[in-house]
Amino acid sequence: MHDHDSPFHEGELAVQERSGMRERIDRAGRRMIRDFMPEEHRSFFEALPFLVVGSLDERRRPWASVVPGSPGLVTSPHPRSLLVAALPVRGDPLHENLKAGAPLGLLGIELETRRRNRANGHVVWKSERGFELAVEQSFGNCKQYIQSRTRLGSIGGSGARRGGSALGAEALELLARCDTAFVASASAHPELGGREGVDVSHRGGLPGFLHVEGSRLTVPDYRGNFLFNTLGNIEVNPRAGLVACDLERGDLLLLTGSASTSSEARALERFPGAERLLHLDVAEHALLSGGLGHAWSAPEFAPEFERRIREGSLADS
Repeated sequence: MHDHDSPFHEGELAVQERSGMRERIDRAGRRMIRDFMPEEHRSFFEALPFLVVGSLDERRRPWASVVPGSPGLVTSPHPRSLLVAALPVRGDPLHENLKAGAPLGLLGIELETRRRNRANGHVVWKSERGFELAVEQSFGNCKQYIQSRTRLGSIGGSGARRGGSALGAEALELLARCDTAFVASASAHPELGGREGVDVSHRGGLPGFLHVEGSRLTVPDYRGNFLFNTLGNIEVNPRAGLVACDLERGDLLLLTGSASTSSEARALERFPGAERLLHLDVAEHALLSGGLGHAWSAPEFAPEFERRIREGSLADS
């Protein structure tokens, strides 16, 4: 039976239960997940130079996207509203997915400080200049696995190439270099809002942590905050989107497809530190050169990975 006061839906609760964390996370979730944005979160979003967005296409497939800009891109006129003064770049499926009433998951991330906050809700309106999100869930995340970087100069217009499940050489090269990605997922009934909706989460690793075999992408899932937003969504809606970022060149690779998880010991051996694996069987992709709008410095790896580098246990690439 679902507790109607819980901020979590059935899928999240099921994964929390299996991990033995349900009661502890329920208490924490009620404290940290709000239906409005605290002042600290509002000012945080207003300082960001880009925004990570999870959305659903007309076939209800999740996509993860980045909306580029500069500080001031987002404003928060009141605690349940975010105004975004930009649109996604040409070729990003988010263009078609942004409609009044559409559920969205937003992630604000400050690479310099490794801070991040989430805001999930639905689109109030969209114009040729931007859109407004009505916030239904707002919560912070820890700094784990985020590579620290400094923003460099802006980069010129983007070229976009859309394709199916087969990833070309350029896409595979980007995945081999990538150390920062974002995963979009959705609950069983995202249109209901509240505890249901679309979510977008950060995933970090050493270059090569995203493993590709054919059209299957495998993402290691490290010990996190135990909310299990992504895994809980996949429990009830086995689809996901991912955007892999090449931050130094400013390029993006967007993927969507069916999703599954595994924790089989032999498979985990290839991914030091991972507790389980997220598999994405790619159905469609988009390669957006220059899609980030800015180039970023080489990374200062997250402390969790610096230890692994010192110990010499790099992830297989």
